Amino acid sequence: MIYIYNDYGGTHTTSMAAAYHLKKLPQSEVKLTTEQILDMPYFNQLDHEDFGKLIFHGVDEDNNPVYTIGRKRNKLVVPALKEMILLLQDKFQFQEKIIFSNTSPTVPLAMSIGGFFSRGLKIDMIGIPFLVKGAKQCCDNVFRLVQNTKEIGKSGFQEKVIILENEMFKN
Repeated sequence: MIYIYNDYGGTHTTSMAAAYHLKKLPQSEVKLTTEQILDMPYFNQLDHEDFGKLIFHGVDEDNNPVYTIGRKRNKLVVPALKEMILLLQDKFQFQEKIIFSNTSPTVPLAMSIGGFFSRGLKIDMIGIPFLVKGAKQCCDNVFRLVQNTKEIGKSGFQEKVIILENEMFKN
């Protein structure tokens, strides 16, 4: 199984999701500290040239690789990747299940503002406090999203590629 967390930028809620998934953050809905947020791998570290790239974060306790991707506003990236994967699975007869999990519904306004200032305008002095506030606001939703994603991964779904939009975790 391969897990791929995706959202607009691929550097905030996706990094949080990957860190929760890989147990690099506390495994509970407790609010994160500023230090935990800023020390997260890839959190607020990716730039425009990283959009569309699969970023490897590690392997989970069940030996499943975990990736993230920033897709910008293009809602066609994940469906296109699904079609490509299905084509390759059919052609090369590999049976690896792949789960795309959208973290966008968890993004609060503070995080969007922080991302705009920090990643878009390169004004960290304004952006980072908003990002930290936003991460603290949504960490419980991101944690639950990851738990749900992992449960679906372990379930008996027969599809080779699963796309989770995760609207139930809307912030």
